[in-house]
Amino acid sequence: MAKNKVYLSLGSNIGKREEYIQKAIEAIEKTEGIEVLKKSGLYETTPVGYLEQDLFLNAVIKIETDFSAREILKIINKIEAELDRKREIRWGPRTIDIDILIFSDKKINEPDLIVPHKEMMNRLFVLVPLIEIYDGEYFGKEEILQKIDELVEAGDQKIEKI
Repeated sequence: MAKNKVYLSLGSNIGKREEYIQKAIEAIEKTEGIEVLKKSGLYETTPVGYLEQDLFLNAVIKIETDFSAREILKIINKIEAELDRKREIRWGPRTIDIDILIFSDKKINEPDLIVPHKEMMNRLFVLVPLIEIYDGEYFGKEEILQKIDELVEAGDQKIEKI
């Protein structure tokens, strides 16, 4: 059976942001049954949704696994908890945020798990690092590039590679 190809976004805007992202990636890499295939660079981005907070660092990784989307969600929630993730304000500050963006060609619509991620196409902090490592296997790259252009033109989200 073919392994699932999964894209995960990672973000942090509290404390040592780069360290939190690195620790999260290391925890994912150490998880038996998951292989990290690609990592984007790091991007500093303005917050979206709740604006009264510090800038984020964001990255996207591509993994390969036999785990289901539900199992991956449990794994990333556990890693977030281990890295002191608090869920106090929607879209608020966090030590680490890990989201499933794409899970092979699966479409999932459950109360706590929506894949592809429902806000993915509205967020530069997801799309720019994603397109850096995206192999184009589930959505056309052109669609993502066009959306990036639209969001850059709108001008309300800032992103810079560091």
